[in-house]
Amino acid sequence: MKQYTRQTPQFSLCGLNCSLCPRFRTTGSSRCPGCGGEDFYEKHPTCGVISCSQRHGGVEYCFECSDYPCDRYTSKNDKDSFISYMNGASDMETAKTHGLPYYLDRLSRKSEILDVLLRDWDNGRLKAYFCRAVNVLPLEDLELAMSQLTKTNGPSKSPNDLDPTTKGKFAKDFFDKLAAARGISLQLRR
Repeated sequence: MKQYTRQTPQFSLCGLNCSLCPRFRTTGSSRCPGCGGEDFYEKHPTCGVISCSQRHGGVEYCFECSDYPCDRYTSKNDKDSFISYMNGASDMETAKTHGLPYYLDRLSRKSEILDVLLRDWDNGRLKAYFCRAVNVLPLEDLELAMSQLTKTNGPSKSPNDLDPTTKGKFAKDFFDKLAAARGISLQLRR
């Protein structure tokens, strides 16, 4: 797998949104470059999905495979705590139906929202939470939420009046309510 590279490491072969993952957004030695990104093989020396892709003609995305959707996308796995898989099948379907440029544009817009949340609303403990929220919530909900967060600036009139803990809690509570209205839990499944 040493030679495995891709044009778009931000959206993985199996449908994960790598650019919305905490490991993609870290600066330490644990940083993941995204699926097929530079030195990907050092972080992920084996990947069953890549092996499967190579057996099926080296498709760039699972949705391009003649066997798609396979059991990976049609069987439910409630035991997986990696909540980012929750939208994998629907994200793949969006990319397949509307085209990759359309999907990558939406992913880029989500990534920009995550940038703002991490820069302006993270209290130092919410990176993984915000990554999950942006990953699983619909883009339209996120855009509305960001306009409301920006408008209200939290529970006071000026964001500068808030300590980072209060500001982060306000944003987390806001996203929890937004997710609950959609029937989505942003807590890790065990």
